[in-house]
Amino acid sequence: MTETLKLSGRDLFWPPADELTEAVERIRARLGDWPPTHVEWRICLTAPDDANGGDLIVFTDTQHGQQHLERIARWVTQGAGVIEAAAGRAVLHLGGVRYQLEGHLAEDWIPALAAFLDCGFDPHDALTLALAWRDGDETKSGDAWPCDLSRFPRVAGLPDAPAQPFAACPDALGLYAVLPTAEWVERVAGFGVKTVQLRHKAADAELQRDIERSVAAGREHDAQVFINDHWQAAIDAGAYGVHLGQEDVHTADLHALSKAGVRLGLSTHGYYEMLTALHFRPSYIALGAVFPTTTKVMPTAPQGLVRLVRYVKLLEGVVPLVAIGGISGDVLPQVLATGVKSAAVVRAITEAGDPATATKALQNIFLQEKV
Repeated sequence: MTETLKLSGRDLFWPPADELTEAVERIRARLGDWPPTHVEWRICLTAPDDANGGDLIVFTDTQHGQQHLERIARWVTQGAGVIEAAAGRAVLHLGGVRYQLEGHLAEDWIPALAAFLDCGFDPHDALTLALAWRDGDETKSGDAWPCDLSRFPRVAGLPDAPAQPFAACPDALGLYAVLPTAEWVERVAGFGVKTVQLRHKAADAELQRDIERSVAAGREHDAQVFINDHWQAAIDAGAYGVHLGQEDVHTADLHALSKAGVRLGLSTHGYYEMLTALHFRPSYIALGAVFPTTTKVMPTAPQGLVRLVRYVKLLEGVVPLVAIGGISGDVLPQVLATGVKSAAVVRAITEAGDPATATKALQNIFLQEKV
C-alpha cells in the first residue's frame, strides 16, 4: 500500500473533495521532503464568490465567451490565478502573465498540481510538473519525481527558434566568472579562468570599448568571453557568446546571433523557464539563483540545492548547465556535488581581498571534483 502524507487543516480544494485530497496526499508522500510552501494555494473546481490571492480557479471547458474573459481579468486583478485546461493544453493566467503549455493531461493532474504546489513550487512550475506526471507514478518503486524530459509539456506561443541550434560550447564550462568591467575581464582571464562574462549594464559611451577589450582579452588568454545583454555589440566585436535573460528572447535577434555563430546562454529560474530556454536550443542554460544574491534583483526566491539536483537530473546530457547565484568558495563543493559542471561566481572574486588567490582556490575546488 502506498504511504500517504496527511495535509490536515488545509483547504486544498473548493468545494471540498475528499477523493482528490486523498490522491494529493498519496502523491505528495512520494515526492520527498521539501520546505513548506510559502503560499497555501486552494484549487477551486468551481468559481468562488470572492476570489483571493491564494486561489487557483480551474476550468476544464475552455469554450467561453467575452463574459468569461472578463471574469478571468477580474479574478487575476484580485490576485487569483486561473487555469484553463482541455484537450492536451493548459493555460495559466496569473499576475498579468499568460503561461501556455501543451502536453498530456493525466487523469490525476489536478491532485499532482496540488502536491507540487505543496512542495513550494510557484503555480507555473507546479503546472509544468503536473503535466509531466502520469497516473500511477506514485505507486512505482524508486524516485517518483518527474525526470524524463520526453514526458514534459511544450511551452506554446514562443517566437520561432533559429533553424539551426546555437553553436556548441564545452559541456563543462568550469569556473565561470561574471565581471563588471573590461579591466576585470582582462585581470581574471590573466589568472587562467577560461569562461568569463562581461556584465556591463549601462549602455554608455564606454560599452563598445569594454566589449572590444574583453573580446581581445579572451583571444589573448584563450578564454571564452560571453557578453551580457548587448547582443548586437557582441556580434560586432566578434564575441564568443552572449548571455540573455528570459525577457530578451522576445526582443533580441536570435536569428542574427545564430547566423553569426555566437554562442547563446539563457537564464532560467524554474521548470517553465527551462522548457522555454530549450525551445531556442541554446549553447548552455543557467540555473538560479541557487542562493540569495545581492548582485541583481531576482524575480524568484532562491532555488536551493535540492531543486538544483532535480534540474541537473532532468537536463544533464541535454544541454550544458551553469549554476549561478550567491555561490562562494564555501558552498561551491556542495553545488558541484549536485552534478552540475559549471558554476558562475561574481563577488567571490570581485570582492575578495586577494582576487588572484581567491580565483586559484575556486579553480582548485573544480580540480578536486574531477579527481
